[in-house]
Amino acid sequence: MQSSIKNRLLCSIGAIGMLLSMSPAVSAEVAVIVHPSNNVALDKAEIERIFLGKSKAFSSGETAIPTNLAAGAATRSEFEDKVLGRTSAQVNAYWAKLVFTGKGTKPKELDSDGQVTEFVAGNVGAIAYVAASSVTGNVKVVATF
Repeated sequence: MQSSIKNRLLCSIGAIGMLLSMSPAVSAEVAVIVHPSNNVALDKAEIERIFLGKSKAFSSGETAIPTNLAAGAATRSEFEDKVLGRTSAQVNAYWAKLVFTGKGTKPKELDSDGQVTEFVAGNVGAIAYVAASSVTGNVKVVATF
């Protein structure tokens, strides 16, 4: 009798684990933000070029200051996946090569959405990303992913 209950319990736990592993990962919407006075229109390809150091300025001529969230931040991983089309490890390897060869400087990093939003609000050329739920009226959203 006890063995039967134990077997049913184990089957239930296994079924729950299987269902959890099959459910899609929940992802948050990422908002790409700039200073409110920046009237540039950006598409995904241009945002990618700026964050990979391939473009140093907006189409307006204003110097772009790309800003990342700290490594390991969930929103950063979402951005790297959705916009850059790379994993965090691939982005790190990309930047390590550029920095080592002297061909690039990694984007600035800040610890939180609040710090990023504050930095962008205070710098005309800044471009960054935060969780869409963290956007404030001090910045302008130019794209969401």
